[in-house]
Amino acid sequence: MERAGLRRSLRRVEHRRGAEAVVDGRAAVDFSSNDYLGLASDPRIAEAAARALRDAGTGAAAARLISGNHPLHDELERELARFKRAPAALLFASGYAANTGAIPALVGRGDAVYSDALNHASLIDGCRLSRAALRVFPHGDVGALEAMLRADAGLFRRRLIVADSVFSMDGALFPLDALAEVARRHGAWTYVDDAHGTGVLGDGGRGAVERWGVEGRIDVVMGTLGKALGTAGAFVAGSATLCEWLMNRARPFVFTTASPPALAAASLAALGIAREEPWRRERLRTNARRLRAGLDALGRPAPGEADGHIVPVLTGGAEATVRAGRLLLERGFLVGAVRPPTVPPGTSRLRLTLSAAHTPEQVDGLLAALAEVLPSPSTPSPR
Repeated sequence: MERAGLRRSLRRVEHRRGAEAVVDGRAAVDFSSNDYLGLASDPRIAEAAARALRDAGTGAAAARLISGNHPLHDELERELARFKRAPAALLFASGYAANTGAIPALVGRGDAVYSDALNHASLIDGCRLSRAALRVFPHGDVGALEAMLRADAGLFRRRLIVADSVFSMDGALFPLDALAEVARRHGAWTYVDDAHGTGVLGDGGRGAVERWGVEGRIDVVMGTLGKALGTAGAFVAGSATLCEWLMNRARPFVFTTASPPALAAASLAALGIAREEPWRRERLRTNARRLRAGLDALGRPAPGEADGHIVPVLTGGAEATVRAGRLLLERGFLVGAVRPPTVPPGTSRLRLTLSAAHTPEQVDGLLAALAEVLPSPSTPSPR
């Protein structure tokens, strides 16, 4: 791993305030996190958690089906369902737990699952754990997906289509309007991981289903609390029958101690802020447009939407990517240096993520640092 530039290690990140943090003892502006709305260090959310800690203690003490269910868990699920305009929602410890629990609870042997080629690892693992027949279709290619569904007509008991709404390493959006229509034509269920869209996409921040106008037409929507909402955990939103089924059959829910009630209180506060302060989404989009325009000027246009909040800068080799990340940190900017196995070999990249907490000056500073660190697109990478 060391020789291939793939060995990883943990950084010490502390004193997070908005977009700024101390990284291994060095002050830095963070362009690596998923704190899209700048809520992770919001004092209002911390105070909501502190009040609940004083009242409910530090832990739920048991799985929710035993004795760990708290009124704050129920309240958060109701508010998440209302936010997503779904009949019900069910909390999970993490997005990984939700995906590896919900998918195997919905399909199994005798069924088929259709998975986008660039789906997140948690979706891939959920599909494999289900033991359903696995079909992988080319990234974002709804036509190829439909051809697979047509070829498999009558072969399986159930068919589930699984896709990210926003692909976390390149920021691409899956066309959910086309997905919903293809699924309807072929009698398939739809499962959308909206981890990077929840709180961000759509005028109301309700996520990709709002952005594509398909609220109520996607069967299962997974969202996370640890990205735009700045806390931790995840949820599945859908029908009341779906959520009751998962409560009984999704193993990571059934067999996991409930999250602390204080975390639910913090998430409720974050959800309220996200609803009441739409300027955060607009500032995020403004920052994204500024960064993308600056990359265009550097001759390194980034793929994705013009205001997409995940901005990849392809660097090719793993060693060059790690070096660029190190040089940027020396200049006061923390970015994601992404390499295999997170992305395919030869597609290592700097993953830049925007936040409503970033200032225009911080975005411009990152662009200036990138101009120093990265070779011009016409010259080979430094060794």
